[in-house]
Amino acid sequence: MTLQHRDGQRFHFDAGALCLELLLTGGPGPVAARYEVLDDARGLHDWIRDCRLAPGPDVTVTPAELTAVRTVRDALWRLALARAGGEAYDPRDLAAVNEAAAGAPLAAVIRPDGTRAWAPGATGTRLLATVARDAVELLTGPYADRIRVCGADDCALLFADTSRPGRRRWCSMERCGNRHKVRAHRARTPGEGAGEERAGEGRMAP
Repeated sequence: MTLQHRDGQRFHFDAGALCLELLLTGGPGPVAARYEVLDDARGLHDWIRDCRLAPGPDVTVTPAELTAVRTVRDALWRLALARAGGEAYDPRDLAAVNEAAAGAPLAAVIRPDGTRAWAPGATGTRLLATVARDAVELLTGPYADRIRVCGADDCALLFADTSRPGRRRWCSMERCGNRHKVRAHRARTPGEGAGEERAGEGRMAP
């Protein structure tokens, strides 16, 4: 996904999993809440357009379904942070994800030209089931131990490192990785640190 920081910089971000991409829509706590876009269905539709489901399905979302998406998203935040920190899961968060995953997911179909499309009748509940099932696969699969928070002190983006070496540290080399390289260079070069620009948080919305 392409994200835009508040300073105007655009950069590519690979969350490594659909469920972690949902965290870009906001979340619990004062930091994530600043990026909340699921106040109405339009924010969810924008996310569907940009996430790895693209070309996304035409989803009908009720207010109750939107509330359920926010609830599961917040649970996913806490579960992913717990996994990244080696902490125990909250049973209530597991219950929220498991309940959503038990529903029927979105149905994919093959077009005559060989591309993927989505069957009619997509709902917010089916979308949520698809995301929740992805979370179950991630948290019980080979990349569960590679769920990480970006290594920058002022970035809260979470990702699953699906690279072969498994040494990814940054949300994006274009953003936080490059900032780290610049700071390291200035630290090694006397006199160049005085003008270092002030860095902000990683943007959590596409």
